[in-house]
Amino acid sequence: MTSGIDRPSTTRTPSAAAVPLVGSPVAHILSVGLGVVAVAAAAPTFFADGLLRGPAAMNGSARGTALVMMLVGVPVLLAGQLVTRRGVRRAVPIWLGSCAYLLYNAFMLLFGTPFNGVFLLYVATFSLALWTLVAILRVLNVPAFARPGSPVGLPRAVAVITGLLVGMNAAAWLRAILPELGAAEPAFLAGTGLPTAPTYVQDLAVWLPLGAAAAFWLWRGLAWGYLVVAALLSMWVVECITIAVDQYLGAGADPAATVVSSAMTPAFALAAVVIAVPAGLLLRRM
Repeated sequence: MTSGIDRPSTTRTPSAAAVPLVGSPVAHILSVGLGVVAVAAAAPTFFADGLLRGPAAMNGSARGTALVMMLVGVPVLLAGQLVTRRGVRRAVPIWLGSCAYLLYNAFMLLFGTPFNGVFLLYVATFSLALWTLVAILRVLNVPAFARPGSPVGLPRAVAVITGLLVGMNAAAWLRAILPELGAAEPAFLAGTGLPTAPTYVQDLAVWLPLGAAAAFWLWRGLAWGYLVVAALLSMWVVECITIAVDQYLGAGADPAATVVSSAMTPAFALAAVVIAVPAGLLLRRM
């Protein structure tokens, strides 16, 4: 007996039996490999003295990112994969979101830390996260995630919340960037030791446009909207935890630094809880 997602669906409205689970062994093999390599990259980043050679605050921040990757990101990845294999549809966006989270932070380690001895493990984490996402989406029966009928109530409320999160994030980044265009030494790079801001690059180029598109799709009741919004919200919950920890460890490494602040820790911990609410409600709706 074969799964309904081993090949593309040919129906517009999938039946309840068309459970959108990933039957391809490639996606599961890549996901396990991603978990192993992500821990192999994060462990020395956190534990090895002298590996990170940037400013103290940035080193502390990178160690915070590595810690959450090990203790939250990878366990969520493997749990999402395992529960998906057991036939739970709601686990698929969590699995996708954890892959996206590891992709996001592998990029941060690649471009937010000076070249070091773990560079190739950072590259491998980035590559495996990217291709695990591709392998999952290639065989996923996406139409099965949409609810029949016009989207009202909860889905549209979550779409609005997602749009607001995207807009607030974009406004914050542009507020920092626009006054510094043409500046020889942009203020937002002071104390980072970086030539540019990798957070601004990937957020403005990839994740915020994707979030805006997904919010629009969800408002219209499209299956891609349900799937991508749930995955992004799951990703942002873990990312908020990461920021809370990396701000704390960065400030602890250099209390005088202005690029990090322990005052941001409770704010982002609260943000993780707040974003988890619409994420959980949307997952229940699936």
